[in-house]
Amino acid sequence: MHQDIAEILISEEEIRAKVKELGQQISRDYAGQDLLLVGILRGAMLFMSDLMREIDIPINIDFMVVSSYGSGTTTSGEVRVLKDLDRGIEGRNVLLIEDIVDTGLTLNYLTKYLANRHPKSLKVCTLLNKPSRRRVEVKVDYNGFIIPDKFVVGYGLDYNEYYRNLPYIGVLKPEIYRE
Repeated sequence: MHQDIAEILISEEEIRAKVKELGQQISRDYAGQDLLLVGILRGAMLFMSDLMREIDIPINIDFMVVSSYGSGTTTSGEVRVLKDLDRGIEGRNVLLIEDIVDTGLTLNYLTKYLANRHPKSLKVCTLLNKPSRRRVEVKVDYNGFIIPDKFVVGYGLDYNEYYRNLPYIGVLKPEIYRE
């Protein structure tokens, strides 16, 4: 365990099993259909990479970069699209891939933003869901883990761009982000 981690909340093995389960469920739900995975960078990069290898139907992928946190630990509430999709989504089944759904502000913005492009369907898959922090209600169609209100890093999630490479979800020691 990394020295800055207070506890491992979700192990590498638990993540691997959940990703496989989600991939199988998505494959069943979209069997015989076209599916576009849209990853929200940078946090969802590892999750989406592992998830798409567990989906056994033909897929396309695209990415968006959005910002609502900056270098802080809480959302600013202002969502900015820094990189938009490279292709159109009209008439397509779109599955938005998130690392974590926290306040719901970013996801609420993104789902409205993408819905205006008239996809056939628009659903959400997240690795982590923290409903205790919701400021706006959002629908999550595929949930990995419901987690408590703790500041987590690892498996793509960061603090100040560090810790993304940890193979597990860990709780960051408060003294690290309060310095």
